[in-house]
Amino acid sequence: MEQRQSNKISFKGQNIYVGIDVHLKSWSVTILSETSVLKKFVQGADPDKLHRTLTTNYPEAEYHSVYEAGFCGFWIHDRLTALGIHNIVVNPSDVPTTSSEKMRKTDAVDSRKLASSLRARQLKGIYTPDAEALEIRSLIRLKNSITKDMTRQKNRIKSQLRYLGVEIPSEYLEPRSNWSKRFIAWLKEVQMMTTSGRQTLDLQIRQFEDLRRQKLEITRALRTLSHSDRFEETLKLLMTVPGIGQSTGLALLSEIVDIKRFKNSEDLAAYVGMIPMCHSTGEHDGTGDITTRKHAILRANIIEAAWIAIRHDEAMQLCYLNNCKKMVASKAIVKVARKLVNRIFFVLKRRQPYVNAVA
Repeated sequence: MEQRQSNKISFKGQNIYVGIDVHLKSWSVTILSETSVLKKFVQGADPDKLHRTLTTNYPEAEYHSVYEAGFCGFWIHDRLTALGIHNIVVNPSDVPTTSSEKMRKTDAVDSRKLASSLRARQLKGIYTPDAEALEIRSLIRLKNSITKDMTRQKNRIKSQLRYLGVEIPSEYLEPRSNWSKRFIAWLKEVQMMTTSGRQTLDLQIRQFEDLRRQKLEITRALRTLSHSDRFEETLKLLMTVPGIGQSTGLALLSEIVDIKRFKNSEDLAAYVGMIPMCHSTGEHDGTGDITTRKHAILRANIIEAAWIAIRHDEAMQLCYLNNCKKMVASKAIVKVARKLVNRIFFVLKRRQPYVNAVA
């Protein structure tokens, strides 16, 4: 039988490791084998192009890639995974970095560092939510951003009045009257010396009213969302925890997504940022303040909920009062918030409503 020579190259059974330093318009890529550097290059921000490069140069290999979580979200991960590449997304602070790499930081160095750490099995991927969860999360985060913008706009208007020497009547300084319809009507009637001053204030008022309308629109959308199959049952359970209302509950559910990814309440507390920093060595055992590594949105929501919880749950109130004897109120409420994390985990994991005053 005649034998034919084949020029086809196959990397079947070989592992190829790809470190990607992601930027808006370009990616710095380093490709490693088990023993050596195969290729370093810069390409456009295109997962399909990277896949073509891998399959053309290293056909039939097992491809493993990694990039750092950041502005680009998880669409790159979804596309690479769909193309058959074993991709993970990592927290930038979890990537091992030497002192020389800190002093000589370039895109090429970063991509090489990612690929080397991936090959050495030193990286652990973070949880990647599905596209639907990310879009819902975006709506809730937008509401938080608009709320902050409204606060800034209120401060701008008050600063403008103060700058021009316009005194706000005492009847509008009370919490319930502040920024009411009557107060807005009064702002629109404030006498200014010039047309320019009146136009400036009118534009600022209009911007505030636009923001308030946007927030109301999102609030209505979230109310509808709370009755959807995805959230209704779980949200009702979560709202049995003191301090957790509809908005806070939706924010928690959209950020946590799946409670099963946490083994216990300690894991959830670490994710939120409700654990202390620890500096122990030798005979010295030191526990510091609350960790600086946190999920900012979750931690802020849970601490805010803790202030409400101490007014409605005797067990939480007792915890707060006991801690106030040893520390300032701002630190005591963090202790309460940590207990609140335990209760949130219990309700979501066990699918049981919370009972007040249970220690």
